Amino acid sequence: MRDARTGRPLRYRLNGPFVLAATVGLWALAGSLGLLPWDWLYTHRWAGLAGSSAVGLAFSLAMVAAAPAGGKPFLVEFYKGRLENPQFFGGRLDARMFLYLVGATMLALNVLSFAAHHVVTFGLDAFPGVYLYTYDLFAERVGFKLGWGCFTFYPYFYAVGLWAVADLPAPRWPAWLLAAAAAVFFAGWILSRGANLQKYLFKTAPDRALLGALRPRAIRDGDRALLCSGFWGIARHVNYLGEILMALGLTLCLGRPAAWAAWIYPLYYVALLFPRERSDERRCAAKYGALWDEYRRRVPRRIIPGIY
Repeated sequence: MRDARTGRPLRYRLNGPFVLAATVGLWALAGSLGLLPWDWLYTHRWAGLAGSSAVGLAFSLAMVAAAPAGGKPFLVEFYKGRLENPQFFGGRLDARMFLYLVGATMLALNVLSFAAHHVVTFGLDAFPGVYLYTYDLFAERVGFKLGWGCFTFYPYFYAVGLWAVADLPAPRWPAWLLAAAAAVFFAGWILSRGANLQKYLFKTAPDRALLGALRPRAIRDGDRALLCSGFWGIARHVNYLGEILMALGLTLCLGRPAAWAAWIYPLYYVALLFPRERSDERRCAAKYGALWDEYRRRVPRRIIPGIY
């Protein structure tokens, strides 16, 4: 990203790990001292959901109202946002990075609190127990989708599997089934994170091999290049398959396949990412033209290698 006024690249102060560690540390300290029950966020989950939804809605309205109209219907601009890169305190606070940080931290606290409720209720039996270089960060504006989404949808919906099972005793699954569920998750993690890391490495060090083994190969039309080797040589959106597999693995690790609510998470990713892949295709075709046609010829599968 570049500063709209000066054209210079923006500098980001990434303090996410520190904020997460400090927040979780305070949560643990409060629980240890008896100041706040370990499972307070679970016990008050509906009130928390309502409160975060109200805050997210108010924040979204404030951010959209602060910018001049862009010529599209208000509901469209409210949902997608008007301001492209709002920053505060002399650039020390970036609105989009702040929203992602709030969502991720609250998701972590919800997961910990839901897990704590299970342990408090049933004891220490088996409890089923990552985002800078992505398209959304650079392409999205700050509106309802990002504001309400990070305050509410991200921290509460992504833990939907635990909403379904945290108040139930842990199932007695065979170890091999839990291992298989974990393998599905880590297969997805390798595809998603590996693909994103390879893309980032190609952008920052085009000649460097990923992990010293995956040599980059690209097609070019002058200044533009598309990576077509490694993860990006087996499917054009293989990272989406990784996200779906991670969601599937997390659901399977809960050990309750009959709990229909636990399946909302992976089904949401299927419903989200398959249509998004189509819109990505249109966007890339418009951006790269004949270069994208050549990439499609070399990598014919969209998401699932050898199948789709």
